[in-house]
Amino acid sequence: MASLVYFRKVSESGDSVEYVFGFDSTETPRTLVMDTKSRRSRPADGEVDYAFLKASRKINAMYDELAQWPDHGMSAG
Repeated sequence: MASLVYFRKVSESGDSVEYVFGFDSTETPRTLVMDTKSRRSRPADGEVDYAFLKASRKINAMYDELAQWPDHGMSAG
């Protein structure tokens, strides 16, 4: 069974982008911070799990396609 992970950009500065993410598009309780230079992310709560990895990888994949940090999106898998 596929699970969906939704994410939405909440802020962007010169060196980082902050996203909220979760399994429900209306309730995104967790936050990840993407370093714009290294393109490495970290979960704000320190918990590296399936949802975090799915959101982080999809954000990076969309950046590759768009050449900009996406405003929102979803990863299915």
